[in-house]
Amino acid sequence: MSVSDEFDDWAASGKDRGMEDRHWHTAKHVLARMPVEAGDTVLDLGSGSGYAGRALKETADAGRAYGIDASPAMAANAREYTDDRDVGFLVGDFEHLPFETDSVDHCFSMEAFYYAGDPHAVLEEVARVLRPGGTFHCAVNYYEENVHSHSWDELVEVPMTRWSGREYREAFREAGLAVAVQDNVPDREIEIPPPGEFPTDDWETREAMVERYREFGTLVTVGVAP
Repeated sequence: MSVSDEFDDWAASGKDRGMEDRHWHTAKHVLARMPVEAGDTVLDLGSGSGYAGRALKETADAGRAYGIDASPAMAANAREYTDDRDVGFLVGDFEHLPFETDSVDHCFSMEAFYYAGDPHAVLEEVARVLRPGGTFHCAVNYYEENVHSHSWDELVEVPMTRWSGREYREAFREAGLAVAVQDNVPDREIEIPPPGEFPTDDWETREAMVERYREFGTLVTVGVAP
């Protein structure tokens, strides 16, 4: 199954809103870090329900917010969730961004980068469209150090790239993006039951659940265009 087909199904069943709710736990902290200034153009790779673009437009006063998604149904849903004409959603792949060189101030991606067929080409495209000094905030929960994510590729019928933190840094630099910071944003909103309530349906031990959400959380790599 293609990425677009998989997420068309998700959009049709309302899972786009579910993803928004789950991702927002850590995405909001990453979005708050982005040095977006009034009037800036921002781009969201794998925009899903479009929450990131809406947030950057409303809270950071971005001039234009664009989201690009491989799923036509996701993009259609995102358009329905806002009436702001300065927030737009496109259908396409990350390896061929429909933007001019040096035309985007900041780029964001949450839980989408690893679906790209050629992640190195994606980074080259991001480096191309970013203006000098522009940033790419790439956030993923599916990565090598997060051992609790390793089985996630069994839940979807599309290929996924699982890099380590080091591999993210190396790939960013190979694409010409300086790595400003890489760290983990913990999910402090997921409720973790007391020890006496384990095992649960999803977790054998409380320690494993704490590690997944409070320690590993979301890996964020921030690249800066030269």
